[in-house]
Amino acid sequence: MVVFRGDPCGVTCIIITYLAVFYADYVVIEWLIIPSLSSSLWGGFNAVIFNILIFLMLMAHARAVFSDPGIVPLPSTGIDFSDIRAGQVPKKIFDKEGESWTVCQRCETYRPPRAHHCRICRRCIRKMDHHCPWINNCVGEFNQKYFIQFLFYVGVCSLYAIVLVIITWMVDCKECELSTANQSRRIAHTVILTVESILFGLFVTAIMCDQLSAIFDDETAVEAVQKSPDHTPSHKPRMALLSEVFGKGPIVFWLFPCHQTSSSYSSSSHMSPPHYDV
Repeated sequence: MVVFRGDPCGVTCIIITYLAVFYADYVVIEWLIIPSLSSSLWGGFNAVIFNILIFLMLMAHARAVFSDPGIVPLPSTGIDFSDIRAGQVPKKIFDKEGESWTVCQRCETYRPPRAHHCRICRRCIRKMDHHCPWINNCVGEFNQKYFIQFLFYVGVCSLYAIVLVIITWMVDCKECELSTANQSRRIAHTVILTVESILFGLFVTAIMCDQLSAIFDDETAVEAVQKSPDHTPSHKPRMALLSEVFGKGPIVFWLFPCHQTSSSYSSSSHMSPPHYDV
């Protein structure tokens, strides 16, 4: 299911993201590779590799933006929660596997374990970590893989751009030697690119470390803040926890945003609410 939020902040962040990516690609090709490395095969090689990384980054970002993060479906018929609001019955029910389902009074539906309500999406999201304006979507059970891939490729491209800046400035730029204006423009573009790469690189590195920590601790950001007694982090091996997010196929597929995620939470018992009286 394709989703897209009309949140102005999220849309603005997406526009900023794409402008920053296309500007970095323009500077790398037009002001780094062509003036300094176009005479050798290394120029073409680096241009191809950098643009492949850009393509994978944009693919991962698009999947994170438009993928269903794990929206809990609304019931086809209305449910009367007046007894729950009055405190006459517990706010939890248990399905046939013993999992506790809670009631979201804002969505007016039952939600599975580890699902939380997002005030921006206005829906409950399975295994919600947080709402990220840079993808204009929640990071949840079904799109966390794409979000982490996006962070990874932004970090790699940022490092790659900085390395290319260093290498190309060590190589003579014949066009720059003939034109003082070109030399000035090249300096300005490379300074902006370096600052952009450092800022975005450090930013995504911090977020990625936080995401990996959440996976290894088996505790989302929401759960860490709420300290809910209903969730007890598992003690599974780290590779098993990573496989729940990235899929159970070969590890090389974890790098590609087109591989379907296989999660233990995608079973039928977690996709539909338990039976209840309406």
